[in-house]
Amino acid sequence: MTKKLFIPGPVEVHPEILQAMATPMIGHRMPEYAALHGRVTAGLKKLLVTDSRVFLATSSAFGVMEGAVRNLVGGRCVNFCNGAFSDKWHDVTKRCGKEADAAKVEWGEPITAEVVDRALATGKYDSMTLIHNETSTGVMSPLPEIAAVLRKYPEVVSIIDTVSSMSALNIPVDELGIDCCIFGVQKAFALPPGLAVFTASEKALARARTVEGRGYYFDFLEFEANDAKNNTPSTPCISLIYALDRQLERMFAEGLEQRWARHREMASFVRGWVAERGYGFFAAEPYRSVTLTCAVNSRGTDLASLKKMLAERGYAFDDGYGKIKGKTFRIPHMGDMQRRDLAEFLAVVDGCLGVLSV
Repeated sequence: MTKKLFIPGPVEVHPEILQAMATPMIGHRMPEYAALHGRVTAGLKKLLVTDSRVFLATSSAFGVMEGAVRNLVGGRCVNFCNGAFSDKWHDVTKRCGKEADAAKVEWGEPITAEVVDRALATGKYDSMTLIHNETSTGVMSPLPEIAAVLRKYPEVVSIIDTVSSMSALNIPVDELGIDCCIFGVQKAFALPPGLAVFTASEKALARARTVEGRGYYFDFLEFEANDAKNNTPSTPCISLIYALDRQLERMFAEGLEQRWARHREMASFVRGWVAERGYGFFAAEPYRSVTLTCAVNSRGTDLASLKKMLAERGYAFDDGYGKIKGKTFRIPHMGDMQRRDLAEFLAVVDGCLGVLSV
């Protein structure tokens, strides 16, 4: 049985996107690909509100997250950690042989401007990593306030993961001063996984030129050289880039303001359902994600049984991640989802909850 995906990624993919992926193949060194690549990167620059270079990498986002560490950490890095994926990024930084410290807060808490300021004020770091929207906990840290703090430390290269937030709200990369902004496409972009996008400011590229051991596949300078030809260092996932081209068209047709408003409305709808059903929220109100809600299982629902029942009815459901699995559950509201999709899903959940409570 094919299940409708109501998990925090990959999310449901629209038929138009799947159709775009069936576009006849071209060679990645042909002029037809250069035209496609140039069109997509121009659209991404418009979406990200940036004049920085925008690169396409055939990998999950974590490929570029590792690549950014290898390219941009020259001395010591501070990894801001408040969930499973930010904790993992710290581990990856150390596995790359970089000197790094974890600035940790409890899962469910945001990384605040004060936390960032306190770490960078030590003068120990030339780079930092931050996950804007921690998918494991549904916490969205206050990026504009953090960006204001980063301006005090121009020697620090900022590496920001927007994997589950980019395109769901306004994240103007240049205005915020982000040196390297990274995201995948299987969450708010609602594409199949396998393509990562990242930016590189002039400051980031200058740092990369001073760092040895960058490797090849994610060498920012290789991407820079090939970008001049509207191309990539290695063979790209052309079908996914066709899909991204179509999705950008659809985003701009909807209108970015309307897209951001739709995500806010869906978030409000899901939060209302969670509260009305007597569940709690893992994140405090100012820091709740716009793209997924992490609910606390305060009713003691048998989430494993709920997940199984929903699967039998054709829906994929998430019963928490990592050390909070079973204690929380996550409901996505991003990408091409509409409020009616969420209403349909939550009505089925209500029916299952009724059976479980008998």
